[in-house]
Amino acid sequence: DPGVYYQFVQAIKGMGEACLKFDTPVTGGNVSFYNQSPDGPVYPTPTIGMVGLLNNVSEKMTLDFKEAGDLIFLIGQSRNCIGSSEYVHKILGEEFTPAPYFNLEEEYQVQHIVAHLIRHKMIASAHDVSEGGLFITLLESAFHRELGFNVLSKDIDIRKDAYWFGEAQGRIVVSVKHEAKIVLDEYLTTSKIPFTELGTVEVNEVLVDNENWGRIIEWKEKYENAIGNIINAHAEERVLDQL
Repeated sequence: DPGVYYQFVQAIKGMGEACLKFDTPVTGGNVSFYNQSPDGPVYPTPTIGMVGLLNNVSEKMTLDFKEAGDLIFLIGQSRNCIGSSEYVHKILGEEFTPAPYFNLEEEYQVQHIVAHLIRHKMIASAHDVSEGGLFITLLESAFHRELGFNVLSKDIDIRKDAYWFGEAQGRIVVSVKHEAKIVLDEYLTTSKIPFTELGTVEVNEVLVDNENWGRIIEWKEKYENAIGNIINAHAEERVLDQL
């Protein structure tokens, strides 16, 4: 299929450019050109495997928020972009939209700055903004310890759905202890990288722009049991059809 093949070619060219920029070793990968099902083909998705080396285990960083009261920062620039996002696809029903914003130089700068923050133990957690956008990144950071968060959108030039659910790249959510805030502010300001203080880690509530969006345990249940719930719902439908 020439259309599918074109997508693979362009995706692999982009991956290759990024791997050369970051000097990242690819150890293997897989592409499946004919993943058909009774409902039609799945989206073409090249997958790669990579290896990283951590010289000092004390420099290991995790994505989960650590304590209520910690501050939450977004490193990188928010964009007025909702292209190819799960929000556009699943909520708005638009299957084909432009690729989300990405700039390789910006990504390289952001990644090196966050690596510096990790090495110097200036942050407590770090998680990239990707599938699902900023809101999903915050949820995933909160799930492990079942902590909540209280955050505000800080850029009035960006539409609200793009701010919370857009998947523009080059952004990382970090959490930091109160006592490290001044040092973090000074370093990021000196680095001339865009950053935003979003809010705070809370005990269990999810508050967005002063609106209560429920409890983290409720979001975690939806997130972790989505496939099981769908299978159970279909099984119940089949039982009802047989009655």
